[in-house]
Amino acid sequence: MSTPKILIIYTGGTIGMIKDQRTGELRSFNFEYIYDHVPELERFNFELKSISISKPIDSSEITLCHWTDLVEIIETNYANYNGFVILHGSDTMSFTASALSFMLQGLTKPIILTGSQLPIGTIRTDGKENLITAVEIAGARDENGEAIVQEVAVYFEYSLYRGNRCSKVSANQFEAFQSPNYPELAVAGVNIDFAKDRLFRTKSPQLTIQKKLSNRVGLVKLYPGIPIESYAQLFDYVKIKAIVLETFGAGNAPSDSSLQGLITHFISAGGIVLNVTQCSSGSVKQGAYVTSSFFERVGVISGKDMTTEAALTKMQYLLGRGFCATELKNQLQVSMVGEMS
Repeated sequence: MSTPKILIIYTGGTIGMIKDQRTGELRSFNFEYIYDHVPELERFNFELKSISISKPIDSSEITLCHWTDLVEIIETNYANYNGFVILHGSDTMSFTASALSFMLQGLTKPIILTGSQLPIGTIRTDGKENLITAVEIAGARDENGEAIVQEVAVYFEYSLYRGNRCSKVSANQFEAFQSPNYPELAVAGVNIDFAKDRLFRTKSPQLTIQKKLSNRVGLVKLYPGIPIESYAQLFDYVKIKAIVLETFGAGNAPSDSSLQGLITHFISAGGIVLNVTQCSSGSVKQGAYVTSSFFERVGVISGKDMTTEAALTKMQYLLGRGFCATELKNQLQVSMVGEMS
C-alpha cells in the first residue's frame, strides 16, 4: 500500500500552546515545526503536512463561520490525503465534531479531532499521546487498503468516540470526554483495538458537502421554577425557527400553562421544537409520563438519545439546507450519520 498522507489542521486550543520561558505566558507555536515538539511523529511511515486556520482561536470563540472554513479546507484537500487530524480546543470540540459530521456526508476517510488538557510544551502533557494516536488512527487501513475509520470522530485519552455522540464532561481530568449512549469506536492500549461493528459506513456514493448553516436555533434548558416569560423572545418565530428544549429525565417538563402556551403558539406559527434530555445518558420517551404527553399532542419532536451538541448542529444543518417544515421534521426523526439510536 502507498504511504498514508495525513493533513493536520490546527485551529487553536491548549494542545498548540507552549510556555514562553521569558514571560511564563502560554502562546501558540508554529505547527510547521511540529516535529521539533513531537519528534515521535517522524517514526510513522506517513507523509504529514500541517496547516493552520487563518487566525487560531480559543475554542470558546468558535462560530459557524469557522466550521465552514474547516469544511472548505477539507474539501480542497480531500482528494490528496488519506486522513485528517483537527487540533481543537476541548471546550467546544463535541460541537465542532457534530457539525462536521452533518456538513461532510459520504465520508470514506477519517476526520479525527483531538486536543489536550495541558499544553503540548508541558512535561506532563496529554497532548503528545493524543496527537500521536490520532495521527495513527487517521492513517490506519484494513487489509483491503481502505480507511478503518470513515467518519468524524474524537480521540481523547485512549478512547475514540463518534463525533456526534460525545460530550465534554470534565475540565480537569485527562478523561475529558464520554459517550454514554454509544460505545467507543476504539480503545488505544498496547494495540489500537477497533470495534469494527460500531464504525459508521456511508450509503452515499460520493462526498456531499453542505457549507451553509442557520443560526436561528434557540436552546432552552428547563429547571425548577424557571420564569418562562423571560424566555418568550426565544419563541418568536420571526427571529427563531427552531428550539432545542432540554427537559428532565425521559423528556418531561412542568405542566406550566405559560410554557405550554409558548410552545403551542411557536409550533402553530411554523416553528420546530426538539426535545432532548438533560441526562448524560438515556433517551427521551415522550408520552411515557403525563408530564410529557402534552409534547405528543402539540407536535414536539423527540430527540431520542441525541446529545445537545448533535441536536443543535443537526438543526442548524437542516435549516441551512432550506427544508420545508414537514421534511425538516422527518429528517430530525431519522439517524443521518449515526447521531442517534
